[in-house]
Amino acid sequence: MIPYGRQEITQQDIDAVVDVLKSDFLTQGPVVPEFEQRVASHVGAVFGLAVNSATSALHIACAAAGLKPGDWLWTSPVTFVASANCGLYCGAKVDFVDIDPHTYNMCPNALERKLQHAEALGRLPKIVVPVHLCGQPCDMARIKSLADRYGFRIIEDASHAIGGKHCDDFIGSCRFSDVTVFSFHPVKIITTGEGGMAVTNDPDLAGRMELLRSHGITRDPMRMTHEPDGPWYYQQVELGFNYRMTELQAALGVSQMTRLDDFVKRRHELARRYDELLADLPVVTPWQHPDSYSGLHLYVIRLKLAETRASHREVFESLRVQGIGVNLHYIPVHTQPYYSAMGFAPEDFPEAMRYYNEAISIPMYHGLTFEQQNVVAAALQKALAA
Repeated sequence: MIPYGRQEITQQDIDAVVDVLKSDFLTQGPVVPEFEQRVASHVGAVFGLAVNSATSALHIACAAAGLKPGDWLWTSPVTFVASANCGLYCGAKVDFVDIDPHTYNMCPNALERKLQHAEALGRLPKIVVPVHLCGQPCDMARIKSLADRYGFRIIEDASHAIGGKHCDDFIGSCRFSDVTVFSFHPVKIITTGEGGMAVTNDPDLAGRMELLRSHGITRDPMRMTHEPDGPWYYQQVELGFNYRMTELQAALGVSQMTRLDDFVKRRHELARRYDELLADLPVVTPWQHPDSYSGLHLYVIRLKLAETRASHREVFESLRVQGIGVNLHYIPVHTQPYYSAMGFAPEDFPEAMRYYNEAISIPMYHGLTFEQQNVVAAALQKALAA
């Protein structure tokens, strides 16, 4: 089986983790801050807060930004459920903005229309979470201009996008946002096994997220209610969570960061070759905005079903039978039973549903060979002709 995604672990990575195993610290040591600094410096942000998952990073980012019951968070329906769930964790209400048919990201025009309507109803969002699906950057300049006009904060869900660029800035510079969140799950561009990070340029947000990821506990006298009782003293000043990243994970991340640019460069090479291999098939290959440089976490094709004899499901199942580990990213969140129970209907976001009915993620990862790509293309051709 050729998987849709796969981590690359080298001897350098293994040695980095073994070094930590032999050290004095398996958690809360010096390697986590080193990893935070590596990522923040690379993307051009001031602060990095490493946590045990991107979901945790989204949660503490929302909480640090003051999201609370009665507030609204808006995000894309075509994403993993965490992009929406982070709002529910804070007691807020969640809504969605339909996607652009070319980028599959949150559509700025749909966002503007929805904001105009929400303003009239007095229901403007407190936070908007644009999702850089597949690594393709959202139109952050346009979304930021809307944030300035309507007063919401922006948390970028860049779980797919580390190493990508928008308007010549690395995703994560937070030029157009308050916080950016990355994922380091094994199928992502770099991995720490599990793990995530929130980056920001705002010292207040960074300080709050630092507290929230570790039980709301501080050893900083400046944050305490009175002088410390002694050098052993700490205080819980907020209700936080146990979201810390381990030294082992951070060591793997530090090692992987040395190859990040190579990882993304290789993905672009593979994407260009896929574009050529699939040019004559009845599929739509990924469109790239000229002002962007995608992280290319995923390579999603859309089937031209009017030009095929096989259905979406038949093509998907045929590829699986032929040993191609395809997937579908994602089932629109608003169709999940938990969200349907809130009153959402499939037809609420028609562009998201059109995407869902046509999309398939085919294999894309650094170690994918040209020979394997040829196998994928031949299998797809066979599946479409069935």
